[in-house]
Amino acid sequence: MEKRYGNLHLAFFVAGESCSMKENLTAIPFMLSTELTLHANPNFTVCQTSRALQALKLSAPLHFCFLKELVAKKPIRGGVTMEDKQFGQIIMRLIRGGHMSRTETYEAFCSILNDEVTEMQQGAFLAALCAKGETEQEIAGAWQAIYDLDTEKARVRTVRPLVDNCGTGMDTFKTFNISTGASLIASAGGIPMARHGARALTSTCGTVDIAEALGVDVECDVAVVAKSIEKARIGLFNGMSPKTHPNALGRILSKIFFGSTLNIAASLANPALPKFAVRGVYSRDMLVPVSKVMKELGYLRALIVNGEIDGSEDLSIDEASVIGPTYCAELGEDGQITEFEIHPSALGISNADPQELAPHGTKEQEAKAMVDLLRGKGSQTRLYAVALNASLVFYVSGESPSIGDGFEKAREILDSGLGYEQLRRWVMTQNRDPESGLRRLEQVSG
Repeated sequence: MEKRYGNLHLAFFVAGESCSMKENLTAIPFMLSTELTLHANPNFTVCQTSRALQALKLSAPLHFCFLKELVAKKPIRGGVTMEDKQFGQIIMRLIRGGHMSRTETYEAFCSILNDEVTEMQQGAFLAALCAKGETEQEIAGAWQAIYDLDTEKARVRTVRPLVDNCGTGMDTFKTFNISTGASLIASAGGIPMARHGARALTSTCGTVDIAEALGVDVECDVAVVAKSIEKARIGLFNGMSPKTHPNALGRILSKIFFGSTLNIAASLANPALPKFAVRGVYSRDMLVPVSKVMKELGYLRALIVNGEIDGSEDLSIDEASVIGPTYCAELGEDGQITEFEIHPSALGISNADPQELAPHGTKEQEAKAMVDLLRGKGSQTRLYAVALNASLVFYVSGESPSIGDGFEKAREILDSGLGYEQLRRWVMTQNRDPESGLRRLEQVSG
C-alpha cells in the first residue's frame, strides 16, 4: 500500500519483505505486521514531515515514533521550516499585536526547537509573543510542537487517574515551593501525582531544585519516574533534563531568564499526559485562555488559579493564596468552564503573613523547612498554604466533594506527619541510587 503527500512518499510493506531505505532511516513498526519507510525530498524538514503524517491520519504513537527516528537520523538543517526573513515577519506581526494560527505557531516553534533560525530571532520571537499575550491557539500550537518533537513518552498504570499540579512561574511575588508540599500531601492522601516541573528560572528554588535537595533523583529516565508514580503515587519529570525533553527544551530554557510562552506550553508537555490537573498561572488574565487550551488538549477536569497577595493588584502568585483571594477557572468534565473565587476566611484561615511565604535562604534551607512542614511543624502560614493547595488536588481528583472538605483532609495529613513518610517513599522509589537519596534526605532532616 502506498500513500503520497506532496514531496513525501510513504510506503507500507508486509513485515519480512526487503525494502530500500533513503535518508538512512530504519523501518519503524506499524501495528504488528507492517513496516514503514520514508522517501523524502532531502530538504523536507521535521515540521513538514509532521504535517504530512497528520494528514495521513497515522496513529499518535506511530506519528511520534516516526518523528523521533527522523530527528535522530536526519540532519536538522537539511531544510528550513521558516526562513529567517519569514520568521522575522512573524515577529513584526506579534510586535504590532497580531496573532498566529495554531498551525503557524506549531511551525514557528518547530523552527525554534530544531534551531533552524538564529538564537537572536528565537529570543525576539519568545519576547514578542509574551509581550503581546498568547491566545489559546498559540499556546496549543507551541505545546504540540514540544510534545511531538521533544518529549519522551511515559506509560503509567494506576487505578486512579493521574493528576498534575504545577505553576507557570513568572508570578510577581516569589514563594517557597508550595506545589511540591501540596503534591506530597495529596499523594499521601491516595492521589497519584504525575508532576512535570523545572529548575528555577525567575525564582530562587524551583520544583526540580527542591526535589533534588530533598534526595529525589531528578536526572533519571522517564521510566524511573513512571515506576515511582505507580509504586509511591508520586513522580517528577524534569522539564529541563535531556532524559525528558532530549532535543532542545533544556537548551532554550537554560539561555533565557525571563518568562515566556514556554512556561505554559512546556509545562503542559507532561510525558504521562494526565487528564486532571491543578495549574497556577502568573496572571488573572490567563485563567480562561489556559482553561480553553487544556480543554483542547484533552484534559477532563482542571482547576486554573491565580492568587492575590494582601489586597495588591500588582502582586500575585501562581498558586492558591492564603493572604488574599484566589481567582479560579474550573474546567468541568462536561466541558464547561466556570469562574469563581476562594477567600481564605471562608476556610478559617487568618493572620497569614506574606513574608512567611517568601523563600528564606538556600535550597538546603528550603529543603529543611519543607521537611518541617511535612512533619506538621514550622510556619503556620506555610502550613495553611500547603493545605489549601493540596485541597485543590483532592477536589479536582474527586477525592473531596468541596475545597473545604479537601482543606480539612490536607490538614489532618499534615498534623499526622504522613507527608514526611510519603517523602521518604518518594526518595526511595524515584532513584537510581536509593541509599544515596536517603542519605541526602537525612542530612537536610536534621
